[in-house]
Amino acid sequence: MLRGRWIGMLLLCLVVAGVFAWLGQWQLERAIETDPPPPGATEQVRPLDEVVAPGEYLPEPLVGQRVETSGAWVPGDFLVVSSRFNDDAEGFWVTGQLRVAESTSIAVAVGWAPDRETADAAAARLDAAADGEVVEVAGRIISDEGPAVPPRDEPDRMDRMSTAMLLSRWHDVDGLDVYRPYLAATTATGGLVDIASPAPEEQSPVNWLNVFYAIEWAIFAGFAFYLWYRLAKDAWEREVEEFEEARGTASV
Repeated sequence: MLRGRWIGMLLLCLVVAGVFAWLGQWQLERAIETDPPPPGATEQVRPLDEVVAPGEYLPEPLVGQRVETSGAWVPGDFLVVSSRFNDDAEGFWVTGQLRVAESTSIAVAVGWAPDRETADAAAARLDAAADGEVVEVAGRIISDEGPAVPPRDEPDRMDRMSTAMLLSRWHDVDGLDVYRPYLAATTATGGLVDIASPAPEEQSPVNWLNVFYAIEWAIFAGFAFYLWYRLAKDAWEREVEEFEEARGTASV
């Protein structure tokens, strides 16, 4: 087992195990959040532009953050999104394009309705009332749900709160910067019901998936040594058997 090739393989195993150990340490460093947000941070109302910028993804600790902003509703862009639950009741959201700057908008879920007729009527009222006046809007900032293909028999139906899908139906969008997440308004308007939006659950400072990965890397490092040991031991046992066979043949 002390022959040159096995010593060389041992050194190689040491290098491989060292890499695995480094990867395990790297995973552990990312498993523990050293600067977690303080409890209740999402309930402190912050200006929208301090939380996320147009075109950026919303960082995980800020999902559900209460924010406030101001802007003007764009007439004709109040659209209905289906399959929205308020607590346990399924219904519809009426959404709008809020122009928060000259060339920047954010999608806003204005309120909830129990049926499509009520939602359509509220959207029509909101469109008629959109006169360019600046309004204050507060609510929770939530990550975009991503687009989905509508049913074949309802090509205009939207079942997901997707800024990209809404953008494709908005007016006056040339050169427009858009926030990727959307804003779920705290107080509904247009005769709609307030959207039920409880505070997000407090996150654990420990990412257990990363801890699991770190353990895996440690197992891989141990397996590298075990593999070397088994290969070297098998080779040694074969040499012993060959030596004994050769000695037995010579003595006959």
